[in-house]
Amino acid sequence: MRSMAWIGSIMMAAVLCGCGSNVKVIEGDVAIKETSAPIQEKEQEETTPGKAVENVGTAEDTTQYSGYVFTYDGTIISMDMDAAPIVEQLGEPDSYFEAPSCAFEGIDKVYTYGSFELDTYPTDDKDYVSTVVLKDDTIATTEGVGIGDPEDKVVEAYGSEWIEEDGMRVYEKDGMKLCFILKNDTVASIEYRSTAIEQ
Repeated sequence: MRSMAWIGSIMMAAVLCGCGSNVKVIEGDVAIKETSAPIQEKEQEETTPGKAVENVGTAEDTTQYSGYVFTYDGTIISMDMDAAPIVEQLGEPDSYFEAPSCAFEGIDKVYTYGSFELDTYPTDDKDYVSTVVLKDDTIATTEGVGIGDPEDKVVEAYGSEWIEEDGMRVYEKDGMKLCFILKNDTVASIEYRSTAIEQ
């Protein structure tokens, strides 16, 4: 079923650089596929928002991360983590893009790994995770919400306290945001976002 493919080139804004008209938009089709892998829910302890976690985590040790975390093939990705060990563990991306950062000194980078995109921002000669964009329903958030799920599942997983921002339903926790676009009461896009890129 590909009922969400009509979203096409009006996909979500992936990174807000804060420099006027130079807002980067990631474009592409949202595909609804038949299967999705189950992802187990894990509790998290608070850590200092914006502090990079040096080691790449695995699905068994999510408790050391703050905010909402994304898990892919056993790799835990949290906003503001050092991106180098994550990129190394994920392996060769399907595609790669870079451009001068309009919010930081250095280069913003975008790695595409099949069903999701990983964006980074530069600080102190390192790259840190700024955004993770889920692109189809073969993957889901750590709490089990994926593209194509009903609005009720979002509320069940994250509660009814959110803000509306740029046409998105935004949940904020420990210095990061988890953003959903809903179309006809169905999840059309999911994005994890660091608040560091908005400052």
